Amino acid sequence: MSSCNGNCASCGSSDCGDRKKESLLAALNPKSSVKKVIAVVSGKGGVGKSTVTSMLAVAMARKGKRVGVLDADITGPSVPTAFGVTECEGANEDGLYPAVTRGGIQVMSINLLLDHPGDPVVWRGPVIAGAVKQFWTDVIWEDVDYMFVDMPPGTGDVPLTVFQSLPVDGVVIVTSPQDLVSMIVSKAVKMANMMHIPVLGFVENYSYLECPDCGKKIEVFGKSHLDEVAAEFNLPVLARLPIDPKVAEACDNGMMETVNTDAMAGAIAAVEAAE
Repeated sequence: MSSCNGNCASCGSSDCGDRKKESLLAALNPKSSVKKVIAVVSGKGGVGKSTVTSMLAVAMARKGKRVGVLDADITGPSVPTAFGVTECEGANEDGLYPAVTRGGIQVMSINLLLDHPGDPVVWRGPVIAGAVKQFWTDVIWEDVDYMFVDMPPGTGDVPLTVFQSLPVDGVVIVTSPQDLVSMIVSKAVKMANMMHIPVLGFVENYSYLECPDCGKKIEVFGKSHLDEVAAEFNLPVLARLPIDPKVAEACDNGMMETVNTDAMAGAIAAVEAAE
């Protein structure tokens, strides 16, 4: 339009050819560098999503990559406990420096900012979503090759904020073997599709318990139905993780960087291939 002044807000024309779709992506802190962002999601709580996020981060760090974990589960943060970190590295006029684990993984979580980790975060959805966005805009992430975002369960404010505000390269969906999972997983896949973000595949947690005496795999939660769901959406099952008391103990004691992550090989390959 010849009379266009470049200010779309002042223009009454809805079909102007010069009108461009506004990006909702939040600006990364100028002092930060993040190359790839992977969101770890689940349709419901209690499937071990934070454990899977931590294992992905540890596995990638062992490959020599610089890794960050953004804990977007504001009301149920568990990542700091899993890695044994309690406070951020500091802050200045440029921003806030995340905590750094023994193995060099950068971690940002609301629990690192509270006076007491056991204090509840009693905030409404928009405030929680705003805090998550600030973990991207105000935190100084130093030369991160892979950032894993530990999402809260469901398809509410925070997942929507992350999908709209962060340049997410792919989604890993964590699930468990129960019957109801097929419906819950479908919601997570469809939300990612609505936001035009690639789903890399599924990680099934609590798949089985291996008998310590005979090695038999016991399906504690019943037969898995994930293969049928994966076939429906034409997506791969990236890993099946057993119920492992050693992993639970490591998570409780801040020692996640000591766990065996061999079972995550398929998931790591998918993360590396994400564009």
